[in-house]
Amino acid sequence: MNLDTLYSELTLKTSAKIALVVLDGVGDIATKENGEMTPLEAARTPNLDALVGQGVAQGRMIPVAPGITPGSGPGHLALFGYDPIEFQVGRGVIEALGLGLELKPGDVAARANFCTLDKNGVVTDRRAGRIPTEVCQELCDKLAKKIKKVGDVEVIIKAGKEHRFVVIFRGKGLEGPLTATDPNREGLKLLEARPENAKSLAQKKAAKAVAEFVKAALPVIASHPKANGFLMRGIAHQPHIPLFQDRYLLKPACLAVYPMYKGLAQLVGMTKIEGPQTIAQQFERYLAEYANYDFFFIHFKYTDKYGEDGNFEAKKKAVEEFDAALPILLKKKPDVLAITGDHSTPCPMKGHSWHPQPVLIHSACSGSDKLDRFTETGANLGSLGVFEAKYLIRYLQAHARMFDKFGA
Repeated sequence: MNLDTLYSELTLKTSAKIALVVLDGVGDIATKENGEMTPLEAARTPNLDALVGQGVAQGRMIPVAPGITPGSGPGHLALFGYDPIEFQVGRGVIEALGLGLELKPGDVAARANFCTLDKNGVVTDRRAGRIPTEVCQELCDKLAKKIKKVGDVEVIIKAGKEHRFVVIFRGKGLEGPLTATDPNREGLKLLEARPENAKSLAQKKAAKAVAEFVKAALPVIASHPKANGFLMRGIAHQPHIPLFQDRYLLKPACLAVYPMYKGLAQLVGMTKIEGPQTIAQQFERYLAEYANYDFFFIHFKYTDKYGEDGNFEAKKKAVEEFDAALPILLKKKPDVLAITGDHSTPCPMKGHSWHPQPVLIHSACSGSDKLDRFTETGANLGSLGVFEAKYLIRYLQAHARMFDKFGA
């Protein structure tokens, strides 16, 4: 018997309400430049402090495996209880679903973002200065008007937020995954998308379609001062993934702003609740939907965004913005509340990292670690210890008294 089968056999249906609140990339590292503090430690968080004072268990989570830096997809799938090594999903698929696009069998989706290229084709800004969403929309409309097909493959383009967009390649005999055109850092030229399986004819055809699209698209946007190029990654087709409700006997809902995270939620069968644009609005909608769902995934993006920018002060203020809105959620405190990140995004590194992210769990049976605050330093001392993120959902079920006793 494997572990998932055992958990399924032990799972009980209850009336418990569970909320998983994700401060994306909240984990960080202390440096001398920032007074030996992280943004979470430097932030003024009276409401989080009060919650900790009511009794919580704290710890740190390894997002994938020791030393492995995850993307947002693996980071969130682990939080949802899916082994991110077993369930690998292309970021293009996730982004496409989050934007409300329907993927058909054989579709290959790519997550793209505009970038800045110099006259030699070298990437000088991977995010094109974070162009406004309306500029992204204009550029995507321009591309969609000019490029409807490459060979016998239909091309579908849809704008996302800021510099992000999605490209879907639709035709017969296509399959992913392909390698990215994104070199992952400035100072390098665009890469060529290649089949991950060199023997796959379907992947070869998809790679050819991507190459033809890039060749046709770059001249269309070449005159833009910032967004004169684009990067593509997560080029893949949609895999089969077991539904969240079937695995955990919980009816789930998602409250997220960015398409990427809506797509991740939809991928596992969560209901996307549309409308809210701020964390306060997300918490207000949680109150309104409280009776309709058993599990709430609530996502806050800006801790990750400012970590990627290397902006310590802005990341600290994002934590404080979250903290100011927290009392709204606590008007209807769930039976089990978890606050954590999907990974760490340290400001000194300006990107995701392998550092374990802090986590707290509050419930009637969480006990108290007798800590004053929710920080990386405090979490190191917590009773949850260090564990793999894929087990968080099982801890939440246990705190909700959803497991029968194992054995005599």
